[in-house]
Amino acid sequence: MAAAALRRAAVSVAVLAVALLSSFSSPASADSWLYEKFTTEGNVRADYSAQGQQVTSLILTRQSGGAFSSRQKYLYGEFSIQMKLIPGDSAGTVTSFYLSSGDGDGHDEIDMEFMGNRSGDPVVLNTNVWANGDGKKEHQFYLWFDPAADYHTYTIIWNDKNVIFKVDDLFIRSFRRYADLPYPGAKPMAVHATLWDGSYWATQQGKVKVDWAAAPYVVSYRGYTADACVPDGEGRPLRCPAGTDRWMNRQLDAAEWGTVAWAKKNYMHYNYCDDGWRFPQGFPAECSRN
Repeated sequence: MAAAALRRAAVSVAVLAVALLSSFSSPASADSWLYEKFTTEGNVRADYSAQGQQVTSLILTRQSGGAFSSRQKYLYGEFSIQMKLIPGDSAGTVTSFYLSSGDGDGHDEIDMEFMGNRSGDPVVLNTNVWANGDGKKEHQFYLWFDPAADYHTYTIIWNDKNVIFKVDDLFIRSFRRYADLPYPGAKPMAVHATLWDGSYWATQQGKVKVDWAAAPYVVSYRGYTADACVPDGEGRPLRCPAGTDRWMNRQLDAAEWGTVAWAKKNYMHYNYCDDGWRFPQGFPAECSRN
């Protein structure tokens, strides 16, 4: 079952979105990105900071999680959001910011998933790329900061050459395109954010579950941006913003590959290209080319 489908099942469609935005006058309507650009599901709350910046919270209880999904689908772009994760014990929870073409067997998807942990242990960031239903491309990193103490910026850059993952100002991964291997380059994708119960796999391979006595769990999002191309219908031609070269041809330079190497050496928790047990018939072809 695709990761996106599992996330949506966990959020629970039985609970209606909590749309508090209509109950008060917004001090900064220009920043009202949630209800203008997304649909919501489950436990979602929209507030404003003292500076007039919209803050969207997803809330996880035993009954339901929360999610928002973009009304628009995109084909290539740069997608960024600031997040403040669950403080303290977050074991069993999964928070995500990802792109997906849908739930079908041949879907494309680009994931940034944050797997909760016990108090004092680092949160794991799982990055993954799916192409035509082919996944199992995970690189996982222990975060080198407390992601609940303040907002941090998480970015996905997606073009026809590579998928790049960035945390604040540091590039941590580039998934390259090879002409003879699957790559997410044909299917438009929507932007999603979710908070859900991943007890069966998220923390120590499912050994540590969500502690519902500590619920509700809250994750906050702000500062969402999408600088991206919009397909006409389900495919090309594309309508792109001016100056797309800033991300359309983006590839890492030597210094940026240096930060990828730094993250891999010091903070990598899992690399699918090192998992011989998972691939007894041989590693995926890209593992020998990177």
